[in-house]
Amino acid sequence: MKRTIKKAAVIGSGVMGSAIACHFANIGVEVLLLDIPPRELTEAEQKKGLTLESKAVRNRIVNDHLANSLKSKPSPIYHQKFADRIKTGNTEDDMAKIAEADWIIEVVVERLDIKQKVFEQVEKYRKPGTLITSNTSGIPIQFMSEGRSEDFQKHFCGTHFFNPPRYLKLFEIIPGPQTSQEVLDFLNNYGEQFLGKTSVVAKDTPAFIGNRIGIYGIMSLFHQVKEMGLTVEEVDKLTGPVIGRPKSATFRTVDVVGLDTLVHVANGIYENCPNDEVHELFKLPAFIDTMMNNKWLGSKTGQGFYKKVDKDILTLDLDTLEYRAGKKASFATLELTKTIEKPIDRFKVLIKGTDKAGEFYRKNFAGTFSYVSNRVPEITDDLYKIDDAMKAGFGWENGPFEIWDAVGVEKGLELIQAEGLTVAPWVNEMLASGNTSFYTIKDGATYYYDIASKSQKKVPGQDAFIILNNIRESKKIWSNSESIIQDLGDGIINLEFRSKMNTIGGGVLQGINKAIDLAEKEYDGLVIGNQAANFSVGANIGMIFMMAVEQEYDELNMAIKMFQDTMMRVRYSSIPVVVAPHGMTLGGGCEMSMHADKVVAAAETYIGLVEFGVGVIPGGGGSKEMALRASDLFRKNDVELNTLQEHFLTVAMAKVSTSAYEAFDLGILQKGKDIVVVNKDRQIAEAKKHAKLLAEAGYTAPIRRKDVKVLGKQALGMFLVGTDSMEAGHYISEHDKKIANKLAYVMAGGDLSEPTLVTEQYLLDLEREAFLSLCGERKTLERIQFMLTKGKPLRN
Repeated sequence: MKRTIKKAAVIGSGVMGSAIACHFANIGVEVLLLDIPPRELTEAEQKKGLTLESKAVRNRIVNDHLANSLKSKPSPIYHQKFADRIKTGNTEDDMAKIAEADWIIEVVVERLDIKQKVFEQVEKYRKPGTLITSNTSGIPIQFMSEGRSEDFQKHFCGTHFFNPPRYLKLFEIIPGPQTSQEVLDFLNNYGEQFLGKTSVVAKDTPAFIGNRIGIYGIMSLFHQVKEMGLTVEEVDKLTGPVIGRPKSATFRTVDVVGLDTLVHVANGIYENCPNDEVHELFKLPAFIDTMMNNKWLGSKTGQGFYKKVDKDILTLDLDTLEYRAGKKASFATLELTKTIEKPIDRFKVLIKGTDKAGEFYRKNFAGTFSYVSNRVPEITDDLYKIDDAMKAGFGWENGPFEIWDAVGVEKGLELIQAEGLTVAPWVNEMLASGNTSFYTIKDGATYYYDIASKSQKKVPGQDAFIILNNIRESKKIWSNSESIIQDLGDGIINLEFRSKMNTIGGGVLQGINKAIDLAEKEYDGLVIGNQAANFSVGANIGMIFMMAVEQEYDELNMAIKMFQDTMMRVRYSSIPVVVAPHGMTLGGGCEMSMHADKVVAAAETYIGLVEFGVGVIPGGGGSKEMALRASDLFRKNDVELNTLQEHFLTVAMAKVSTSAYEAFDLGILQKGKDIVVVNKDRQIAEAKKHAKLLAEAGYTAPIRRKDVKVLGKQALGMFLVGTDSMEAGHYISEHDKKIANKLAYVMAGGDLSEPTLVTEQYLLDLEREAFLSLCGERKTLERIQFMLTKGKPLRN
């Protein structure tokens, strides 16, 4: 049967329930969010003369929870107006409304008896065939649906979202004893395609896949830190970005998640996995017991492993259990990896370290490799699911089996042996069968070692994706040190940036021009996209700084003109150019997107023109483009100044969207032209599809614009009065005012005496002149230098 999810019901509106409701609203689903009605009135309700029967009182709990969720940072919702898709109610008055839902998700407290009562109620009202799932993180699925009807059990399973649901991609699907294959297949696909998740079907074992491995990793560190005499800072340094893990690493992550949450899952594994070969590892060390008793649970209680006092961050000393000033952690082994850009290439170096860091990594990886090998087939039959779970649920760049491959399977076995640990028999069987790695790449696809058949099998679901890692070399057409062009097939090529942080310098600009040259001669269209953490953090400001300091203004003028000309080529080439931004898309990355024929943005795109932060205005066509877009919105008899002012403020306030949907409000993405995809893994394939569609529709290069209406002195006067009053009120500095006035001059089209139609080139010349003059300002150079050294803007 064909299933569509138009309406979802979420029962339980706590932190997870509200966030899940918000994520369904993000993708356009109507949501009914329910919770219990309160049993007593608040003081405020009593003063208003309300009773427990009042509708406002009965829905107070659910409304308060949702309101708190919507106010939380980072936001659970792509755009605040999407919250209108969520209707609230309570489980006594509104349960009958779940009959309209296509999917009912239970997110109540982690107690089997309460969950079973909820399902009893659900069974009364749901229509046959409706999906029912539980967001449990540990209660066995098999117990929950006991006593329910055959139709209920067939359509019931666990769907474990990771918190926060908008940002963490792992979506574990745990079948019950009677769950139908059709339901599992549907949820697997729906998670990937609509919710933007990495769907992983797990076995019904304690903590499923993600938490079983993830909590093992954290608990082993809790023991290892004491054994090796490491500090909290040292562990966070060793387990953060250097090995492709989040900045919050281990202890800061525990503070954010909450120590009580971690302890709850660890205790569950300890009690329910008596045969686990490292069972005692899940026993809480003494310092954790003390922290739990003291309610040092992390961010929610104001202190955990770290504690903020005024502006200082103090660290818990695990020996004295007292807070002390933070200490900088450094290791010689880590210094050796500074020139190695990709974490996957660092592991071989890290395990050879002769200091404490090297010892740490050898012990840590030996334990992890041993543990994951022994979990197959207990928690899953397929090793790739463990890697998927750790990458999507815990933000690891590489899963444990990928890391093992990176150090070498044989080397991994040596590490395991050196620590006196055991490996699952299937690993030696794999080597004996002639398979020397867990993964291989063939014909642009990833294959994994399948234990049952003792052969490499294709990882399922890849056909909807284009994975650049898999085709980078085999489909390479051209490359330089900062960019690479690949053939995506069907007449479409892709340009991928390869510079540090994907900054746009000479090598990337050369790559863009080369890609357009190639596409115009031999192909149908071009995609500009990559699968790094961020699309691009903008122009190479280090290069701009060097030229400005050396006062090489002719060279700087040429570099800026080349940037502008390249952006104009993106717009006016004879083939369609589709740009696929995601993550941070700032400055020049934003300007490139604004000049594309179409943008296929990932939902998690944080895009904006941020040049004010380094003391300049957008100089790669961004200032021109904002003036042009304002001009296109001018309507007869409208106050044109208001529209121009909105676009001016977007640049002057360096506004950055917190999702691709917000970028439409900022005028950076355009309704009716640009689109958003929720699953970033599908983005390049989707961009390719749209480049092909544009080409097949008979693409013709746009005609260069000579009709941009600028308002001249009328607008310039308004902007200058505004910046004067902002400076007088101490809202901006004198230098901020100077930058804003330069931008005002460009976006007003200069000091023309009356509104005039001008060309894009006229505006680009004004923009470049303003950019160059600001590069000659000492305070701008201070801002650029501060950004280069400190990584944040200076207000001078």
